[in-house]
Amino acid sequence: METDIAWELWGSRDPYYGVLTQPEFRSDALTAEAKEAFFASGRHHVAHVLDVIRRQLVPGFTPERILDFGCGVGRVLLPFAEGAREVVGVDISPSMLAEARTNSDAHALRNVALVRSDDTLSAVEGSFDLVHSCIVLQHIEIARGRQLFSRLVGKVRPGGCGALHVTFGWDVHGATFGQPPLAAPPAPPSPSSPLSALKRTIRPLVRPPVPPPPPTEVALADPDPEMQMNYYNLSELMFILHSAGVVRVHTELTNHGGPIGAFLFFQIPA
Repeated sequence: METDIAWELWGSRDPYYGVLTQPEFRSDALTAEAKEAFFASGRHHVAHVLDVIRRQLVPGFTPERILDFGCGVGRVLLPFAEGAREVVGVDISPSMLAEARTNSDAHALRNVALVRSDDTLSAVEGSFDLVHSCIVLQHIEIARGRQLFSRLVGKVRPGGCGALHVTFGWDVHGATFGQPPLAAPPAPPSPSSPLSALKRTIRPLVRPPVPPPPPTEVALADPDPEMQMNYYNLSELMFILHSAGVVRVHTELTNHGGPIGAFLFFQIPA
């Protein structure tokens, strides 16, 4: 699957930039100060997630077992681990998981489990007080991501909470409510038009194949791997939450440089 291959390339070449696409997080530019800022952003994010859940859903919420889907190198996994009994980080990239293990060991965190992801979350055991994923599902093809969203909801224990982020549109497409406008199909020529008659009598021109470049040419450096952006149908995701018994969803809208997203906070009924 193409996105899986792309994310392993990000994990092996540029893991921190693959998580936060800011130039200071490039592998060839990453300093100790930049790395500290990277993890500081994760601590800020975790504090915000817990604050929202406590204010909007469950006062005093203190999750003991947490799942972080798309954990990458551990940006939010590590601060979650500082306040929980156990955290499980899931990622499709073995290289990302290896870097997350290095980072958790460097912080002497012994309550971190790291497992490889697949479309059924087959390596993720049990249920969780909190299931979290942010700026991850947007990079997964819609059909796969919708299935993963459903399985993540199913991993929340009764009484537990989910915090799942998806993108649903692009801010430049205001006239079509965030969706790329559909291109109008070209009008077919009239059967009686002179052009149509000409096409019926002239054979198509067959161009000779273009020869490949000579083998002495120097290949360009490999470009960055693909980073897909996919936009989900929120009605479908709300139906999944409704089917799980969720009766209240607190939503925060996001805009990360053009893609518009929804951060969905919810509780599974006890």
